[in-house]
Amino acid sequence: MGIVETWVREKPIRTFLARLSRQSAAASSAVADGQTGVGGAGVDGGIPQLSSIANSVVSRCSRILALSTENLQQSFEADFPDNHKEPNTYARELLEYCCHKALHAVTTRPDYLADENLRRLMFDMMLAWEHPGAEDGLLENGSTLHNAVEIEDEDEGSIFYANSTSLAVQVNDMKTVGLRAFARIAPSCPIVADLVTVHNLFDALTCSSGGRLHYFIYDKYLKSLDRVFKSVKGIMQSPLASSFHLSAGECILAVEGDRPIHPVFQHIGISAWPGTLILTTQALYFQSIRVGYGDKIVKYDLATDSNQVIKRDFTGPLGVRLFDKAVMYKSSTLTEPIYFDFPELGGPSRRNYWLAITREVMQVNKFIRKFNLEDIQKAEALSKAVLGILRYSAVKDAFHIAPSHFKTTLTFSLAEKLPKGDMVLEALYNNYFQLLDTTSSHFATESAVRTSKTHTVPFALYALSRMGFILLKRKDETEKEIRFCAVCIGVTKSLEAALEESFCYSERIEAARATVDQVKVEGLDANVALMQELLFPFIQLGKLIYSLTKWEDPVKSFLFLAFILYIIKSGLINYTVPSIFLLSASVMLWRKYNGEGKLLEVLEVRAPPSKNPVEQILTLQEAISKLEDTLQAVNIILLKFRAILFAAVPKTTQTVAVASLAAAAFVVLTPPRHLLLMVVLEVYTREMPLRKQNTEKFRRRIREWWARIPAAPVRMIRPNENKKKI
Repeated sequence: MGIVETWVREKPIRTFLARLSRQSAAASSAVADGQTGVGGAGVDGGIPQLSSIANSVVSRCSRILALSTENLQQSFEADFPDNHKEPNTYARELLEYCCHKALHAVTTRPDYLADENLRRLMFDMMLAWEHPGAEDGLLENGSTLHNAVEIEDEDEGSIFYANSTSLAVQVNDMKTVGLRAFARIAPSCPIVADLVTVHNLFDALTCSSGGRLHYFIYDKYLKSLDRVFKSVKGIMQSPLASSFHLSAGECILAVEGDRPIHPVFQHIGISAWPGTLILTTQALYFQSIRVGYGDKIVKYDLATDSNQVIKRDFTGPLGVRLFDKAVMYKSSTLTEPIYFDFPELGGPSRRNYWLAITREVMQVNKFIRKFNLEDIQKAEALSKAVLGILRYSAVKDAFHIAPSHFKTTLTFSLAEKLPKGDMVLEALYNNYFQLLDTTSSHFATESAVRTSKTHTVPFALYALSRMGFILLKRKDETEKEIRFCAVCIGVTKSLEAALEESFCYSERIEAARATVDQVKVEGLDANVALMQELLFPFIQLGKLIYSLTKWEDPVKSFLFLAFILYIIKSGLINYTVPSIFLLSASVMLWRKYNGEGKLLEVLEVRAPPSKNPVEQILTLQEAISKLEDTLQAVNIILLKFRAILFAAVPKTTQTVAVASLAAAAFVVLTPPRHLLLMVVLEVYTREMPLRKQNTEKFRRRIREWWARIPAAPVRMIRPNENKKKI
């Protein structure tokens, strides 16, 4: 007992937990390798080209498929006669082939996500993908995290962390996998990942583990995904779903407001009613709870082309915009916008979640309308969106992660946000959806196509149907034989190329956006000072030209006027704009080739004197007053022109009409070059000593004439603000 007490005092408890976790992990791995069926089997002989862990995975795949490893290898070489000629990629492609076939066979059960042995097998497939060849030797990719755990053991801090992901990384040091392995294996199971968003899903799962996926995190994600599926299936089978009278193939995705502690309010005008909000693959339903009126269900169709807009917005009691926890929905079929309020004590997480999944439904229906998808193509697109939403929910529930602009795991929303996302959708349509109803299949060998008419398989639709979600009922619901998965065949190469190009652009945009966030300054005075510093050369040039027009130095003003007149008379004015572009290009190229890669110098701006909040409010009020005065002056000018146009002052209208006719004739008869010369002479010589007195007299007469013109009458009609409560 004394030895145990001494050991506990010297070592923190997390050391014991870490070692216990490593021992249990090793034991479970050994048991998994010795199990039959999904769990695995021992490696008897194996394939010489594969590593030990790859042979272990292939052996387990052969038991699942009830085939020998030799038959699997022969099948691969028959389906891919060219691939076995490439020794550098043979092992990895053979491993992918076996994994995809085994996963397709084992995922036919509706409860496969709850099978721990299957989860372990999928992770082992990723481990084997990173070291498939016999020359790779033993797998040793867990040293980084192991060292991190040992370093943590020297710390005397607590093992209990607020972030469950960090706890998993520091306690469990099992083997980890990288992005490429996850991106090649995970999408073969459509429920686990999608080819378009698999990179973002990996980033979400590894945001705190240095870009390496830990089994504990992967297992937690699949468990959360299983709970989400069961929850949605429970909602579909509940009496609540039957009360909404959903159409055939319509699937419920989320429900909010069915519990009193998490209400949802619908705001229309100044009226607000609590109720239940339901999102399906086609519409938003709101069932209001009204005392004395009974329950009323309102449907907002998301599948129609009605200029629909949904965005985050403020709301509050009696229409006061106080709380940023609502979404605003409007369309051409509504007379006024509808606001859905998600009140909660914390941040707007509920609102953000509903905004994201509702936009995904709108985007997938927009995709369907754009490419005129029907029948099985439409069902497959909706299935992809449903799976994306359920994966998004699983990550949110398990890890409480809010993805950034280009890191969402929603397929169609990501394509909408990504630069060149339209090319991603076109590649997705051309290389997948367009093939769903073709008579020839890209998922089978040429001999198989000649012998049987197979079809491209709707993977997402079949995956959902296996889980009990029916989005399409057909007479022939039997699945065609899948020779191999879409991830490892050529029809997705253009999609992957479009995604790679789009991700490259998005990284540039993210980097540029980071610089924009850094240079933003607060305060009206500070922004004015920054703008003056940026426009300093142009401001100085404008001041110089203005001083020349004032004839403060007659010699300089005369020389500048002579230069301008020569430019116009000789026709060089036509080359002014091209010269500006040429000069700008020359400066940029000179800076590029002579800058020697130097960073741009920091622009130093002298900050204006700091002001307290009261002074800032007064400055803002003064700016608003000036803006209001400017708008009033512009409106008065427009109203006076309206009076002249409609002959409210007949004599003035006649004078202006005659002057307009004379100006039109003068402009038509005078060559453009001479007209420009006259305009420059008139404007530039107004302030010279010979014309200054006449110019002032002319301006005075014009002001007096303009003051005599009355403004057209205006009457403001106030809308009826006493709206009826709906």
